[in-house]
Amino acid sequence: MDPERIDELLRTRLPQEGSFDRPLPDFSRRPQRLTSSVRTQRNYPVAGTARALEFVVAVVVALGLSGLGLAAVFSPTAPAAARTASPASSAFSPTGSMRDACVFCTATTLPDGRVLIAGGKDNSGVTTASAELYDPKTGTFGPTGSMTTARSSDTATLLTGGRVLIAGGFDSEDTGLASAELYDPETGTFSPTGSMATARAQQTATLLSDGRILIAGGMSGTTPTVEAIASAELYNPKTGTFSPTGSMTAARAGDTATELADGRVLIAGGAGTSAELYDPKTGTFSATGSMITARSNQTATLLSDGGVLIAGGIDSTGTILASAELYDPGTGTFSSTGSMATARYGDTATVLSDGRVLIAGGMGIALCTASGCNPFASAELYDPNTGAFSPTGSMTTARVFPTAAALSDGRVLIAGGGDDSGNALTSAELYQP
Repeated sequence: MDPERIDELLRTRLPQEGSFDRPLPDFSRRPQRLTSSVRTQRNYPVAGTARALEFVVAVVVALGLSGLGLAAVFSPTAPAAARTASPASSAFSPTGSMRDACVFCTATTLPDGRVLIAGGKDNSGVTTASAELYDPKTGTFGPTGSMTTARSSDTATLLTGGRVLIAGGFDSEDTGLASAELYDPETGTFSPTGSMATARAQQTATLLSDGRILIAGGMSGTTPTVEAIASAELYNPKTGTFSPTGSMTAARAGDTATELADGRVLIAGGAGTSAELYDPKTGTFSATGSMITARSNQTATLLSDGGVLIAGGIDSTGTILASAELYDPGTGTFSSTGSMATARYGDTATVLSDGRVLIAGGMGIALCTASGCNPFASAELYDPNTGAFSPTGSMTTARVFPTAAALSDGRVLIAGGGDDSGNALTSAELYQP
């Protein structure tokens, strides 16, 4: 992809700075029920290089700087401390490397404890169909069947029967996909399932209490004419089909979806400060209290007390956020909580067995340089009991838009993402609480 193509993407793929009319995308799709993402829940190198091309493109675009050229967002230097690990205090340790480099791939913890890594962009910026399995017992990645369709910025959701639903995403031409497929851990193969009514990428996917999957929002179309959408649909594993359900009150992308204890789903961000609730019993969305801060590409984590932690992301001016807030399902309102030590997005958020939340990696706008958008190695913990974030050991490798999965033994697997130079990574590491 040449520099002119990059500039076209910067100017047309996402909203103009300060606007939420076409919300920022979620490059790091967040997991639901130990499936991955944001999300996201985001990819590529700098103009003039061939490797990880879309990584920097997506990062810069996601900052809302679509009206600026590449040179305007790069600075000649970046603080080394933000991207250098601290081995002495680190609770992270390296584990086996993946067979294929990936960014915007998904990670799903299977019932037997292994983790399925699938899709994303490789080190050449190519959308892939590759997949592999991480075995926590051996600390190694091994082969498994490939997806039927190459895709990135898709969703991967663990179904109640142990299979994994892979849905939507962008294909190799940056066109949203309607297709979906199922991964069967017993056979190690993917097979097609029913297609969505609407092609979409960067959508949310939420496992409901009755086993169905709620697919909502995302981006539809082909770059550079993608648009955020409000439509939603339900996947029924029993029939292998998607069916329409009520639409959201606002078109959203870069939002988060979190199933609450009562079965409803909180949809937040990606459209200013607004938030809404999906009720599976009625199949409708309704407005709930607004967030304190307009944000997109944030993380959202269900806490043990039933509240939802919303942290970081990008505000309506393109500023990376350190602030966080809590949603109370009982009152339908958001309230402030402690801020992160570092403003970040493109990070991961994982609930630990003790109820704390691990925030790891990501990046901030000040760290973009001519050699890439330098990511963070730093990590921090949110303690729901104190409402405060505190530093924890840094990762062994700085990475942005990695994928993360909680393991059955309490550790957290962090894999892939983009490095200092905008290259997709094969490396992986483990966090020991």
